[in-house]
Amino acid sequence: MRKRELKNIEWSILVVAIILCIIGLVALFSSTQEAEYDEFNKQCIWFAVSIFIAIGVMIVDYETLVKVSPILYGASIILLIAVLFTTPVNGARSWFDIGFFSFQPGEFSKVFVILFLTYIISKIQEKSKKEINNPLKLLIIFGALAVPVLLIIRQPDFGTAAAFLIATVFILITAGIDKKYIIGTFILVVLSVPLIYNFILPEHAKKRIDIFLNPESDPRGSGYNIIQSKLAIGAGGLTGMGLLKGNQTQLGFLYPKTTDFIFAVIGEEMGFIVAGAVIILYVFLITKALYVAKTAKNEMGSLIASGISGIFVFHFIENIGMVMGLLPITGVPLPFISYGGSSLITNFICIAILLNISSKRQKTIFVK
Repeated sequence: MRKRELKNIEWSILVVAIILCIIGLVALFSSTQEAEYDEFNKQCIWFAVSIFIAIGVMIVDYETLVKVSPILYGASIILLIAVLFTTPVNGARSWFDIGFFSFQPGEFSKVFVILFLTYIISKIQEKSKKEINNPLKLLIIFGALAVPVLLIIRQPDFGTAAAFLIATVFILITAGIDKKYIIGTFILVVLSVPLIYNFILPEHAKKRIDIFLNPESDPRGSGYNIIQSKLAIGAGGLTGMGLLKGNQTQLGFLYPKTTDFIFAVIGEEMGFIVAGAVIILYVFLITKALYVAKTAKNEMGSLIASGISGIFVFHFIENIGMVMGLLPITGVPLPFISYGGSSLITNFICIAILLNISSKRQKTIFVK
């Protein structure tokens, strides 16, 4: 990578990602003492591996990644099909268990699908940017999206599937899709909600929505986790109860405290100040990602950065929203903070791609 490109890189994106990881490791350290810090130790290893992989990805031109994206997309589809034949874990077939570690193909597929959608849209817009509004061309885009989304829903993993959809919305807006399609889709979704709830959603998904609306209706069953989460956040106050001292965290009332509800651990033991700082860091990260999309040297870079921004936006809002009882529980991890090797590696790959896109731009260009 040339000296000029190194100067152009938005290093603040990487710095914020590392700070979030450090906060996550502190929370994991405190919440895994009864398990002899097993998950904490594993996450430290995944952190090191993620940085190493990110360096490798960062030096590969993002345009090259887009060119090979059909192969990556095809590989991800094969993995998403194969994972459906694995043994269920907590009712979902989402992981490959390979002895000493497991990985979730749905996480890596986020990156591959964003790259492949960018590839398709770039081909569509070779003649004219207005081609994105051709119904047949949109059908091709949604067809490419539907395959991985339906396979992920089959696992079932509605949270990850929703992340794909939000990323696609960001990409299409950047590509210049007509507002009538956005408005029409929004109206269609609103009108179809009752039908989806009554005739499409499985019982466990319906129950999550019911519990979200009224968690006190089943305080010892389905509503237990969200009630304990809100108690933990409320007990933290301004400065928190202190590491290794949170009642809900240390007494085992909060579950799963290392993945879905890690933000509740931060709120209880580190308090509102640190929890608020985490939110500010995510807002900064997403803002910078969108800035990279705005200042990218070409449409291809803008589309990729927008898709990655959509992934971060969804995970950030959904995870913190469900932990605070503002959104239904979907099992979506908090980027860079929740325990999980697949998620951490995927997030750092996204960061590496953002850094690569920013390195190719001209910093004197502020608008496209």
